[in-house]
Amino acid sequence: MATKMLRNILRTKPPNILFRRWEGTEKKVVVYDPFVNKPQKNKETYLEAIKMFEGRDIRRRGHVEFIYAALGRMKEFGVQKDLEVYKALVEVLPKGKFIAENIFQAEFMHYPKQQQCAVDLLEQMEDNGVMPDSELEQILLNTFGRRGIPLRKFWRMLYWMPKFKNLSPWYLPDELPGDVMELAKLAIQRITSVDPDTRVEIWQAEEIEASLDKTWIVSAQSDAQKILLAEQPENEPLVVRGPYKVCIRDQFVTYFLLLGKIRPEIKDDSDPDDVSNLKKPSGIPGFIGQTTLPSNRCIVHEQDDGTILSVCATGTSSRDSLLSWIRLLEKNGNPLLSNIPVMFTLTAPPNDLTVPETQPATGNEKEKVAGTSYNSYLRYKCGKEEILNEWR
Repeated sequence: MATKMLRNILRTKPPNILFRRWEGTEKKVVVYDPFVNKPQKNKETYLEAIKMFEGRDIRRRGHVEFIYAALGRMKEFGVQKDLEVYKALVEVLPKGKFIAENIFQAEFMHYPKQQQCAVDLLEQMEDNGVMPDSELEQILLNTFGRRGIPLRKFWRMLYWMPKFKNLSPWYLPDELPGDVMELAKLAIQRITSVDPDTRVEIWQAEEIEASLDKTWIVSAQSDAQKILLAEQPENEPLVVRGPYKVCIRDQFVTYFLLLGKIRPEIKDDSDPDDVSNLKKPSGIPGFIGQTTLPSNRCIVHEQDDGTILSVCATGTSSRDSLLSWIRLLEKNGNPLLSNIPVMFTLTAPPNDLTVPETQPATGNEKEKVAGTSYNSYLRYKCGKEEILNEWR
């Protein structure tokens, strides 16, 4: 009987006056974002918005929503790697109220919304590589207590982050250089670190009179690669492949490879333990004795898909800049490039990359355009360029 009465009460419709009153009101909920109307978006204005929120209400109502909104605006203000800002956000949380008083509150996540907000803040610190300190530990201890989940997360970060900070063999400064050329130099140094003899040089495309793109070129080549290039057959073309991408922290750098033909494997059936007929060493290639490399493939530059002869990154990653790179390689110790053809295989460039055309397309080539991806082949031989567009 009681169940039927409750069911009838829930099924009864409220009076129409409630709907009319709701429809007639003009009040609407407006979400206020204190970070939007700031004229200057920097660290000072960001901390000023946090102080304004703290002084507006003693009970700090809406502190979780405010912290999530502040975390989303960090990159806009450029403070995503500032430890002082993260401490100020943790200080927004009320102190003492979220501390677990018994083991049941500690295990069942006392005030889960606030604890999860603090954990998300610490995870954003970890993603941006911000190292915590003892002051942040004391703030979390006063806010959630020793049994709080955010403090456990802090202890794990304090244990693991120092171990991984300097684990990479390629050193990077705390703040990456703002100059794109310096960033490309760091990327090329990382790629070519397998050969300590590699020299990284910075050239200007303006050194080539016929160049169209007046940009910089970061090129890397070792003495062993110069010998490999000198031993390439003149009837086999070299290939420039790319673009490839390498990640430098949160930045991407595009680079290209100059590949040559792979030397054939020579099968040696002699016994390596036979010492009856020892041969005199021929010397160190390029330094002592003959300048040819050993017949077997024992150099790191000889890979299965080709022999890496040089690596470069240009300011525009365009066809003309790569052509200037080949000409500059020829001027800097690689005279064979004047007699050997070089073929450029470039995939379709991204939308934000403008590639200048050095030769207009003919009518027959325009008819081959079908809206699909294409490969552009540039051939450079004896100082003459030929642009061949093959549409697929």
